[in-house]
Amino acid sequence: MSFLNFLDARSKLIFVILLTLPVFLIDTLVMAVCLLLSFLFMRLAFVKTPLKAKHIGNFTLLAVFIIILQMIFASGNSYIVKFGGFFALKREGLILGVIISCRLFALALLLPVFTQTTPAHRIAEGLCSFGLNYRNAFILTAAYSMIYQIKNRALVIMEAQALRGGRLRGIKAYALLLMPLMLGAMRKAQETSVCMDSRSFGIYKTRTWIDKSVMKKSDFLFITFTVIFCALMIFLNRIGEFKIEPYLF
Repeated sequence: MSFLNFLDARSKLIFVILLTLPVFLIDTLVMAVCLLLSFLFMRLAFVKTPLKAKHIGNFTLLAVFIIILQMIFASGNSYIVKFGGFFALKREGLILGVIISCRLFALALLLPVFTQTTPAHRIAEGLCSFGLNYRNAFILTAAYSMIYQIKNRALVIMEAQALRGGRLRGIKAYALLLMPLMLGAMRKAQETSVCMDSRSFGIYKTRTWIDKSVMKKSDFLFITFTVIFCALMIFLNRIGEFKIEPYLF
């Protein structure tokens, strides 16, 4: 476990929200620093990266596609390669494509830092402390938990199919998973609904918490670091050399 596991859910939620702002606002190569910070926090949190080898390959293809698209259609007058007067690859498009790719990669690394170091009930508590109705907070956390339940159930079904001699790969394998996963999800949702109704969930406007968390000094220091870092990134972005108006995305 890392120090992120001991931080309050609210401080980590503020961290994600604040760091998401420069990720979307930065339009210079300063974005690479945000990407580096996302990767650093992922390693500090001992989070297994959701981007496996095949995912990295798919992401690389997506990044190459975005970069080529931006090099062709982005506005600019600095040409890397020019073929006549109708087709050209622009230097501004190359930089913009790299920025967009870093933006996507940073978000893919940033979100697991919060979700995989914070229990679902702590996420709900943090959302409620920010003014969200606890019924809506439960819907969000239940949907989040359902993703991992469906993933684990899919692994169990695949192992059961392998024990029975099933060796399907690709789209056919996923097609066989669709029906049992849908039936299992519907059954789980029905069971959850019955349990909630039997306990009169939602009858009161507010609810209590057994072990309500308290913001500590480390949480405020973490928030302060996040604010300073985001302000610094936005400032460096404003004085950046390669400032480009995006044409796509």
